Amino acid sequence: MATDLDLLGHVRDLFAGLGRITTGRMFSGTALYVEGDVMFAAILGGTVWMKSDATTQAAYLAAGSRPFSYLRQTGPREAPGLMSLPEDAMDDADTALNWARLSLAPARAAADTRRRAKAHKAGRLI
Repeated sequence: MATDLDLLGHVRDLFAGLGRITTGRMFSGTALYVEGDVMFAAILGGTVWMKSDATTQAAYLAAGSRPFSYLRQTGPREAPGLMSLPEDAMDDADTALNWARLSLAPARAAADTRRRAKAHKAGRLI
């Protein structure tokens, strides 16, 4: 299912304070990037998912977020690297921007890891 364009426009407006946001396909949704290759959020199944890690997960859980999950042949699997954007942030750009800023550290770390792996595969060490 493709991302609803109205939802994508709304989310881009919410996160506009981060600067230029680009998008790309992710599964059957849309990934949102800043700084070129830093994926800080995604829209999947009509839900906004924010990049997370061990340093941010507790804050997301305390705000009522849930980890991304999907079904595999062996059953459901959680992917806590993506947490749902808290509901109150969907109607408040300042709140949404605060969550986006929280997600930038794990997003930048993940992008750095991807860059290093890509460079290593290409025979260049960073």
